[in-house]
Amino acid sequence: MTADSDERYFEGFTTERIRTAGATIHCRVGGAGPALLLLHGCPQTHLMWHKVVGTLSRSFTVVASDLRGYGESSKPRGAADHSNYSFRAMADDQVEVMAALGFERFSAAGHDRGARVAHRMALDHPGVLERLVVLDILPATVLYEEADAEFARTYWEWFFFVQEADFPERLLASDPEAFLRHEIGGLVDDGTVPPETWEEYLRVLSSADAMHGMCEDYRAGASVDLEHDRADSGRLVSCPLQILWGGRNRVWERFDMIEVWRRFAADVRGSEIDAGHYLVEEAPRETLGEMLSFLAGAR
Repeated sequence: MTADSDERYFEGFTTERIRTAGATIHCRVGGAGPALLLLHGCPQTHLMWHKVVGTLSRSFTVVASDLRGYGESSKPRGAADHSNYSFRAMADDQVEVMAALGFERFSAAGHDRGARVAHRMALDHPGVLERLVVLDILPATVLYEEADAEFARTYWEWFFFVQEADFPERLLASDPEAFLRHEIGGLVDDGTVPPETWEEYLRVLSSADAMHGMCEDYRAGASVDLEHDRADSGRLVSCPLQILWGGRNRVWERFDMIEVWRRFAADVRGSEIDAGHYLVEEAPRETLGEMLSFLAGAR
């Protein structure tokens, strides 16, 4: 991480690199109180939490982690069946990280791909999570079953990144800045994402192995992850679950988000946030308020 971003957003945090069974995970640890794991989405890193991490660390011991294949975490070559980039493998990473830090039970909040990792964690490790916050997702089985032109246009990564290696990687790596600008450039232009944060996102993305890790994540999502989800059809997340979603994300217009999630979790609550996909950066105060109210039950 750049020194500027590090000092500005994670003052008092330590930097940890923890070896798991399949990767080396980079994370930032700080605060006091019950443990809270924060997981980012694509194409970002743990830095996406920078607007809320200071407040969260007043009530929780925060672990802001980079997923396998992203940020400063290791980026192994994908297995033939993509299983080493499955949400199961990524969830195992993070459970091992938390155990290494001394936390056998904790709450978790995840955005985008990180939310999918946390959802899988809740199924595979039901005794670990006290509370779970998922930001701006529905389960992949629902989205693939209900896919239409609007979904394909908006979530184009689900269809391009999954093409055979290393075709998408080579195209993306040829101009990572153009890719990142397509994804979040508007948020940089309007000041939602600060320049130093943008530079850090671009820095960690500007390598062939970073593009490969990202694409393998999505390849797993379209193959082995679906197998895991279908095998667990009917199983419910047992811990309380909060769903927060962007009211300006048009993909959600035809879904009753809470009712859909009640097919996957026993205790569901949540609300719409006046934002697009990047809730934590676009509407930090509202998102933080909802999260703190829900997570207070874990204190």
